[in-house]
Amino acid sequence: MSHSRHPVAQPICAGPDRFPLAPSRRRFLRTGLAGFATLSLPQILKLQAQNALYADTPTQSGREKKAVIMVWQPGGCSHLDTYDPKPNSGSEYRGPFGTISTKTPGLQLTELLPRHASVSDKFTILRSMHQTAGGHPAGSMQLLSGDPDTRDKPKPRLPDWMTVANYLRSQEGPRQNPLPAYVGINPPLEYNGPAYLGDAYSPFTVMGDPNLPAFSVPNIGLADTGEVTRLGRRSQLRRNLDTLERAFDQRRELEALDEFETQAMTLLTNSSTREAFDLSREDPRTRDRYGRNSWGQQLLLSRRLVEAGVEVMTTSLSGALCGRVHNWDDHAVNHHVFDAMRFRAAAYDQAVAALIEDIYERGLDERVLVVVTGEFGRTPRIEHSPSTGAGDASAPAGTMQPGRDHWPRAFSNLWAGGGIQTGRYIGATDKRGEDVVERRCGPGDFLATIYHHLGIDSAGTLIRDFNGRPTPIVDHGKPIPELMG
Repeated sequence: MSHSRHPVAQPICAGPDRFPLAPSRRRFLRTGLAGFATLSLPQILKLQAQNALYADTPTQSGREKKAVIMVWQPGGCSHLDTYDPKPNSGSEYRGPFGTISTKTPGLQLTELLPRHASVSDKFTILRSMHQTAGGHPAGSMQLLSGDPDTRDKPKPRLPDWMTVANYLRSQEGPRQNPLPAYVGINPPLEYNGPAYLGDAYSPFTVMGDPNLPAFSVPNIGLADTGEVTRLGRRSQLRRNLDTLERAFDQRRELEALDEFETQAMTLLTNSSTREAFDLSREDPRTRDRYGRNSWGQQLLLSRRLVEAGVEVMTTSLSGALCGRVHNWDDHAVNHHVFDAMRFRAAAYDQAVAALIEDIYERGLDERVLVVVTGEFGRTPRIEHSPSTGAGDASAPAGTMQPGRDHWPRAFSNLWAGGGIQTGRYIGATDKRGEDVVERRCGPGDFLATIYHHLGIDSAGTLIRDFNGRPTPIVDHGKPIPELMG
């Protein structure tokens, strides 16, 4: 396997656990960063400097870079009660929801998704996804990193596609846009992460509810000109001190730190960064269109950020809008599955449909790919168990209620934008929604399709892991032809 065909990331500056810095170096870096000690970004910058890797990989430098918005349904959405209804299955399988026609000939959704139905000409439903892990950690790792292990692990062995894309894009040279390349709004980080790439390539994370009047994002666009001046002086002082040890900087730590510190200073001091995160600049009618709730405003902010130049955007639809347990894990012990689907349907339907429509209306549909998915589906057979507690979409403790358990054998996800052909559905499951019977697609295909959109050669790109072994970013799988723009 030649390196010219399969470019490999070459580590030139290893992480602290593998090649510890000398005490003087550690003190020096700590002193140099003292001016930023109260900020969250310097830690990211330091990690980025310590873990800097350089790769030669096919990317999209020199062109307007494509972007992805991934909308994550943590816990797994019931495919039967949304995108793959089975109205003719028996009462043990069929939920209480009717089906509705859409703009797409032959495509029916459940009655919970009328807004989806009205914009179905702008998306494609993939009904034939599958994976092999039944737990939330392993299922998430399979889909987002390609790890085939079915065991639930405390931390990922492979980096997720978001981190990989951020890392590979970072190798193209200094970023011109002041915004981070990878942003997560309440992102799906519980079971995923950078693994051997290091925390330097994790997202710029925004937590909280963007719908709240007091919502703000720290460490961006400082408005105090005096503070900006002080930060600039501290940064320059550190650079001056750096010259004392340049000759001993064999692993180019300070050179890398300079680059990332410059990016952080830009994020802190450039007024356009604050504007990009400021939803008050949106037309109130647009905010209403997405829904004046956390999910609607998360997706609106996601659109706003990719339009401003963010390239990898992730957001989880979790929290109080899901029901009592704040996710889509609709076991009977957690939720009355059908009450839960009703409870979250209006906000979900409105927000996702608005995002899709907005992407097309704003001319972003070639550049921006939208993917909506969870780690798996839910069991076609309905089970009944006593609730463990009262709350939204859950009866009092001890009350028998219906639920659906984990189901990785077949589930659906939604794709829009990205220049793909829309107004159709791909694949099929059997009459009960238990198994894929047509156009079977796995995690490798899912990942390769996203990488293809981003201009990354998933078949020919390898990155060295902790042990220095060249590791493919997709071990097996090919881009799904019907979803290739």
